Formats: sequence, C-alpha cells, structure tokens
Amino acid sequence: MIRAVLAAFATVLAAAPAVAQPAAADCAQPVHLPGFETCASVAEAEQEGEVVLYTTSPDSDTMALLAGFHAAFPKIATNYVRVQAGGLYSKLLSERQAHAYLVDVMLMSDMSLTLDFQRRGGWQHYLSPALAAYQPGYQSDPVGYWTWAWISITGMAYNTTLVPADKAPKNWPDALDPQWTGSINVKTSIAGVQHDVWYALRRLYGDEYWNKFADLKPHAFDSWVQQFERCADGQDKIIQTAQYSNYLEMKAKGAPLGFVFPPDGMPVDVTGFGIVTNPPHPAAAKLFADWLLGETGQATLAKSAYAYSVRAGAQPPEGGVALSSVKLLYPADWNDFLKSQKQFVHDWNRITGLR
Repeated sequence: MIRAVLAAFATVLAAAPAVAQPAAADCAQPVHLPGFETCASVAEAEQEGEVVLYTTSPDSDTMALLAGFHAAFPKIATNYVRVQAGGLYSKLLSERQAHAYLVDVMLMSDMSLTLDFQRRGGWQHYLSPALAAYQPGYQSDPVGYWTWAWISITGMAYNTTLVPADKAPKNWPDALDPQWTGSINVKTSIAGVQHDVWYALRRLYGDEYWNKFADLKPHAFDSWVQQFERCADGQDKIIQTAQYSNYLEMKAKGAPLGFVFPPDGMPVDVTGFGIVTNPPHPAAAKLFADWLLGETGQATLAKSAYAYSVRAGAQPPEGGVALSSVKLLYPADWNDFLKSQKQFVHDWNRITGLR
C-alpha cells in the first residue's frame, strides 16, 4: 500500500492554491434551505436516495456528521468508508483503475493526496454557493474542485496524573528530554498530520530534532484514538503529535489530559473536501457538498468533532481557543511540502521502527 502511495507522489506536479479567483455559483438562483444554499435538485437527490462518503475521520465523528445530514434529508441514506489517508487513497485509486465508481464525496486529511487527486482529474468541478464564504487560499486553483472542510492544530498532550503541569513540556524541544523515552507517542507515516508536524519542526529546528527524537523510541499509531487512550490510561505519558480537536473531545469525556500550545508554533493539518468525478449519486453529492460547506454543516462538524472551520464568521468549537491566539505553522511552499513526502515516509518509518 505504501509503495503504491509513494508511486503516486513521485509524479506530483500540482502546487497549492494561492491566487484562486472568486467565481459565481453553478446556478444563478440557488435554493435557500435552513443554514445553506444549494444548486442541487433536492427532488433528484431524494430520488437517488443515497450519498456515499470516503473519509479519514474517525467513525464516531463521521456518524455524527452523516446523522446531521440525514436528519435534514431523511429520504437520503448515508454510507461511508473510513480508512487512514494513505490506505484510503490507495483504495480509491485501485477502484478507479478498475473503473469502479463507488463514492460520491471525500474528506481527505492529507494535502499531498488532495492535490495529487486533482492532478489526476479525480475531483469533479462544482461551484457551490457556499464557496463565497471561503478565502481563495482555502480552495483549489482553479476554484471549484475542493475546499478546506476544516483544519486542526497540533501541539502536545500529557497525562495529568503522571505528569504535573509544571513538569510537562512547554515547547517542542522539551519533548526531546530522555525522561520521555519509551513513554511518548506519535502517528504513523500514513497519517497526513504526521507529515505536517515532521515538515514544520524540521524547518524550525533542522534534521537534528528528529534524529534526537528517534532516541526516545516513540510508539506510533494509525489513529488518534489509540494515541489519546494510551496516554489517558497511563501506557504513555506524552503525545508529541496531539491534535487539539481530539484533545477537546477526550477532555469533554473526562480524560485526565493536559494540553501544551508550543510558543514556537502549531502545525496545521488540513482536511480537503470535494465531489469525486463520476459520482453514483450526483444530485445527492452536490446537496451534501452545499450542506457540509454551509453554516449548518460546519456547525455540525464543530459540535461532533470539535473541528475548526475556516468559513468566514465561524466560531471555535466549544471550549476551544481562538485561532488568533496561537501561532499557526503552514508550509510556506506547498509544492516543497509535496516534494518532501517520500523523504518523510522514509525518515519516519526509520524513527518509529516501522520499516
């Protein structure tokens, strides 16, 4: 699977959006529905009767999201497939090579794969009325292929029972202390967020940071659920790649966790969203896209997954800090980020002992 994904990266030529221009919606007079507007025919979407989502989000978050859409449109069944980014992309490419078109819409938490899929012509062009509420830099170039559905910010988390707040790391270099050897965890190389963190900290501190980090013998997991559960029950003391939204969700459930906002900056993980070409349910796909990118869908994401919306006027998830209060680390050059993927996978599998 990893070899297949790496082969895809070897031919990545697309650059990230930076100067996309505003565009009018696909229809002159969108239909006004509660919390959003749509160019889709609701009657046709209901006649199709289903929408299928491929996603990298956890099952609980995905089910809550789809439940919100189904509550608004009970005649449309919702189905999904959830796999980590690398595995999901390999599955999708294999299906399309076999001319099997099974999915309508996709949420992909890896900008490298999002852009590579655009290069391959995988995203269907659709100018949703909702796009007017998103800055050009949060959309594909040209506009209409994909949009940032949400972002997450990454810091560090720790078990408050085992690690007092005054002893917890305060900044990224503090995580290199030998005392965390064998008790710190991260994500595997198939997770988009880990590429974000590796890239950002390498630019801040150089390769020396990750070379020292390897000495800690970190535990690596595909899912954030594994990371946080291990930390909460004391199997690990520190999460070095801790997504703040996941922390908020676990904290709301009473987990004994603290969170660190490193002052040197917090890497940003982007989840791209779009309609896949040749969707089996085209009207339902457009309706779902308009709903998800509209106020109602974004509010549902914030409530169910503590996700941060980049839609104009959106509020932080419950209990979350304002994005303006922290330093965010985006790649200065998305094309350079894409080109670093092969080296990241090689280095990260060595660091985590998974090669």
